[in-house]
Amino acid sequence: MTETTHTQPMPPKDRAVSRSPEFRLAADALRGLRQDLFHDAFAYRPLPRMSVDGRLTRRLSPRLREYAVWTPHAAVMVAALAATLIAASSNDSGDLSSLLVVLLVVGPIGLTLFRPVGAFWFSIATTPVVATFGDSWTADWPWQPGSFACHLVVLTVVALRTRPRTTLWMWVLTGAYGVGAEAFFGAGHYSSNTGPLMTISAFALLAVTVLHIRRSAAREVTAQQTVTAHERSKRTLLEERTTIARELHDVVAHHMSVVAIQAEAAPYRVENPPPELEQAFATIRENAVAALTELRRVLGVVRAEDYEAPDAPQPTLADIDGLLANVRDAGLTVEKVVTGAVRELPQGIELSAYRITQEALSNSLRHAPGATARVEIGYVLGGLGLRIVNGRATGLVKPSPGAGHGLTGMRERVTMLNGEMTTGETDDGGYEVTVFLPVPLTEDPA
Repeated sequence: MTETTHTQPMPPKDRAVSRSPEFRLAADALRGLRQDLFHDAFAYRPLPRMSVDGRLTRRLSPRLREYAVWTPHAAVMVAALAATLIAASSNDSGDLSSLLVVLLVVGPIGLTLFRPVGAFWFSIATTPVVATFGDSWTADWPWQPGSFACHLVVLTVVALRTRPRTTLWMWVLTGAYGVGAEAFFGAGHYSSNTGPLMTISAFALLAVTVLHIRRSAAREVTAQQTVTAHERSKRTLLEERTTIARELHDVVAHHMSVVAIQAEAAPYRVENPPPELEQAFATIRENAVAALTELRRVLGVVRAEDYEAPDAPQPTLADIDGLLANVRDAGLTVEKVVTGAVRELPQGIELSAYRITQEALSNSLRHAPGATARVEIGYVLGGLGLRIVNGRATGLVKPSPGAGHGLTGMRERVTMLNGEMTTGETDDGGYEVTVFLPVPLTEDPA
């Protein structure tokens, strides 16, 4: 009996060592700090001009709107002026020292217009210089009044221009500087204003963060509404196409059934028909029945479960008078004008013309209550022309809101028949729908 010794292979030295969650969290935090406040800290990022598409700015005159775009820049300059007055009024060291303090207070605020992250570091760097040349024996330590106001403005402006994580890092580093200055250079000072600065800045930065979150949520809601509207439009389009397919199925199925019946009955109308003729009619009937079966199978995919085939045949232009009578009963005053030689058109053309007229009159009832309407039907050589126009709403009845499905369905029908359609307002404030449906010319047999 032999004994086998198993040895555990040693992991390669270059393999990454498993780190604890706390270590990974700290590493991610330091990586974020380096990315937010050290990487391209002094990159040129000019403050963008304000949009003038808001509810208030839209009401301004064009000339005032040209100046309104500079509102953020003006606000920063006003804040710089306020910080300058605070620094000048609290410094009695001398003319040169006061001038230097004022410049060191204004500089970081002005820099926020072009290099926001660099302005934060500039404000931190100028704070001990201002404390040195200012009145260092006041109760304001380690932040002189000018530096206090300057750094508070810088934190707020930079927070508005960056993301919340950068705002948190700036607030933490500000507190770290205050604590360090108190620990190493606070001898001889009886009080510190780091606490008040941290408290006031915390409330200011919290308000800015809430504003960022609100804007981000508004953008997400807008994007979601856009996607929802797009999906709703696509669903409406599919529903309209399905409706058109169902109606055309009834039209085509009727014609195919007639072909099959006539092909079956044709041999009996001829005395002693030749076998070739009987076989030809049999083939025609078989193909018609097969086409009808395939058509029903395909239409079964798009039919709703609760869809029931209509008992009556699909409407045509001959039923327009009944349609007009119905809308007159609903309160719409409408007249019909027919031009050209009335003739029978393909059933698909007549069905689409009827449905377009029906939908246009429904829109008139819904969006222009109290108005009058006019239906013009023109039989021309190359097709059929339709024009449905209504006048201005009387205002006595409130219009009903619509989702725009009617126009979508009309355009789908016109596109399916290679027609043309235009819609728009009339000069008198009404609305019109103009449609042309081409009809292929058929040559008379010689």
